[in-house]
Amino acid sequence: MKLLVVEDEALLRHHLYSRLGEQGHVVDAVANAEEALYRAEEYHHDLAVIDLGLPGINGLDLIRQLRSQGKSFPILILTARGNWQDKVEGLACGADDYVVKPFQFEELEARLNALLRRSSGFIQATIEAGPLQLDLNRKQALMDGCGMQLTAYEYRILEYLMRHQQQVVAKERLIEQLYPDDEERDPNVIEVLVGRLRRKLDNGNGFKPIETVRGQGYLFTERCR
Repeated sequence: MKLLVVEDEALLRHHLYSRLGEQGHVVDAVANAEEALYRAEEYHHDLAVIDLGLPGINGLDLIRQLRSQGKSFPILILTARGNWQDKVEGLACGADDYVVKPFQFEELEARLNALLRRSSGFIQATIEAGPLQLDLNRKQALMDGCGMQLTAYEYRILEYLMRHQQQVVAKERLIEQLYPDDEERDPNVIEVLVGRLRRKLDNGNGFKPIETVRGQGYLFTERCR
């Protein structure tokens, strides 16, 4: 998933960038609201983590602006303010959850995963489609109960397509799931990865869930649950 992290404390921002990247996410990490608004306008994000105590435009006003611009991705607040009034105000502005500083990364990760699941319409930490199952916590795919040998990039593409089942996903959107920087992006890589993924998913029983929609992108045709 592609995450937007807005945190002015450089060390914490670096840790969030590194730890979330290790969990398989592509992270846009910025220090202020102005840069966050630019990133949100230029790129698609699946979730945002926003510190309330930002310089200039504060976190609450940033959330208000994002929501007023129609950005519907889940937002998790980071706050050093532990009183209930601040939490209520943050949720009322359009945030979906909050974590109070200092925090354990494991709690943050669990809350992020829960928000991502709910935003995709899933309750459990697994997604199933026919003989295919994804374990979202372990980042593992299983076919007929047996583990599949997928590369990290192949898994990211499969997870994103399944989360957006029966929707056409543009090639550019998939590229953003793999690379944090524009200069690293090669559209041809997606075609190669999707081709390899299709071959690994074909279990000989006609299970071919990924279709190409010419000129638009890719479609995961199976209904996921």
